[in-house]
Amino acid sequence: MTTPGDATRHLLAPILARGAPGHASADAVALRRWTRPGRRGARVREETTYADLARRVEATATALAADGLAPGDRALFSVRPRPAGVVLAFGVVRAGGTVVFVDPGSTPELFTARVGAAGPSLATTESLLYAVSRGPLRRLARSRGLLLPDYASLPLRHVHAGPWLPGVPRGSRAARRLAAGRVDRDALPALDPGREALTVFTSGTTAQPKAVVHTAGSLLAGCDLLRDVFALAPGDVVHTDQMLLGVPALLAGATWSVPADPPSRDITTFARQLDGAAGTYLVPADVTALLDAVEGGVVPARGPRVALVGGAPVTRALLERATRVLPGTRWVAVYGMTEILPVAVVEAQEKLAHAGDGDLVGVPLPGTVARLDPVEDADPADDGAVVGELVLSGPSLMAGYLHDLDAPARGAGPRAAEHRTGDLARLDGRGRVVLVGRTRDMIIRGTTNIYPGLFEPRVAALDGVAEALLVGVPQVDGDERVALVLTAAADAPGRDDAAARGPRADDGTAVRLDPDHPLVARVRAALPDVLDHDALPDVVLVADRVPLAGRSRKPDRAALARAAAPFVPATAVAARSAEGASA
Repeated sequence: MTTPGDATRHLLAPILARGAPGHASADAVALRRWTRPGRRGARVREETTYADLARRVEATATALAADGLAPGDRALFSVRPRPAGVVLAFGVVRAGGTVVFVDPGSTPELFTARVGAAGPSLATTESLLYAVSRGPLRRLARSRGLLLPDYASLPLRHVHAGPWLPGVPRGSRAARRLAAGRVDRDALPALDPGREALTVFTSGTTAQPKAVVHTAGSLLAGCDLLRDVFALAPGDVVHTDQMLLGVPALLAGATWSVPADPPSRDITTFARQLDGAAGTYLVPADVTALLDAVEGGVVPARGPRVALVGGAPVTRALLERATRVLPGTRWVAVYGMTEILPVAVVEAQEKLAHAGDGDLVGVPLPGTVARLDPVEDADPADDGAVVGELVLSGPSLMAGYLHDLDAPARGAGPRAAEHRTGDLARLDGRGRVVLVGRTRDMIIRGTTNIYPGLFEPRVAALDGVAEALLVGVPQVDGDERVALVLTAAADAPGRDDAAARGPRADDGTAVRLDPDHPLVARVRAALPDVLDHDALPDVVLVADRVPLAGRSRKPDRAALARAAAPFVPATAVAARSAEGASA
């Protein structure tokens, strides 16, 4: 674990050291920002060396400290991961503050609750967000379904990133001016790896928002693990819009290449900039879009040296396709969560060779300790291995949840010793973690508990299936019906027909579900051989896509359940119960 006061174990220590005069990396490019493509394609808009990055970070910290930001203070942060945003975030941390990520797209009530829970003294915000959260642009944003909070009305000190725009509050400081100021290290606090540095809201209600708090030391520990997974070295280029991988690149002395748009918005440009890159990070939906672009001849079949895939379950079908389409790329699936990241990684070839049930996520990374806590009524695995809730600890573990650390009854709450993941898992003979379900994402039908994670990999392995999700459709009596939602593989017959035949969901997800797709009959016929009888679905549907939710863009099971509800027959539960009684 990190030793309090050991400055070398602070997230910023190795990055700032690389910018020191005389360091071998001082004149190397730390950050590279791209423009959107024009007539001549995308071009490099700006480059920042390690020396300039260090100077700008410490100048920003000096100015923030002079303006009153004290160690332990929190700063709301709504700035895209561009060089100016990276400098501003690092500047807050260097001044001893905590960066608080609050999703501006959440409901106004939840945003207000989260701001209240964080108790910030500073708002660091993209100038465009100020502009579209009030005045004529606010009405335009509302017409497009985007209701942003009024940042300018927050009773805080303000720093804006980007050019001044109408709506930026009077007295707001420009981030670029802070970064261009003087450096006074004597005015800055010592680097303390035990000090809180990052708060990320993950879930919760307006009554009790839930946020994960990390220290500068736990962040460094996690980033070091990711750096080692990629085997990054000075001179490498990492192309990503994610801090998750960008910071490890800086720790290694590599170049963090920042796209103008994330892959979900412009996969074509993103893919072209991967050529020659040492690494990138993608969620499964991004991988599918990338492979579609390659197979469609839109972009050349040249990927990065290493592609880390995570944020949602990584299926065998996806990895089979990825290794076939881009065989020169090393595909690595990562398992982790906001509370502790990363936990484990597994190479594509190893995961594809796994013949057992469940989702193989690999051996816990160095320093990470995994244990199983027995769960009542959890069935053992097919090989007899014990199944229990996965409980984790290690140097990259969070400090705790904000509501616990800030508990007024006892002042600063205790640091987290371990994290209960809510994942059901087993450990195989090689010490590898195999996920088999969720303790909370459980479907209850009649008297049967169904863990989707145990069965989804089996269905996803069927010919023609790209993704498979079992979702529970709640009933008024508290019971649930089971819907199996599939997406068709790229080469599956009738893949393009799903969107044309299925009705559009009325809940805003725009998902189209088709009960008559050719894949439905083929999968339904195969289900008795791959699923336990009690897990057979009441309905099988093919979706034109899987909706994603949250910052990590995980499958939105709630949205799928709402969309599937009209397709579930009214007698499904009674029929299934009768079958079970006669079996």
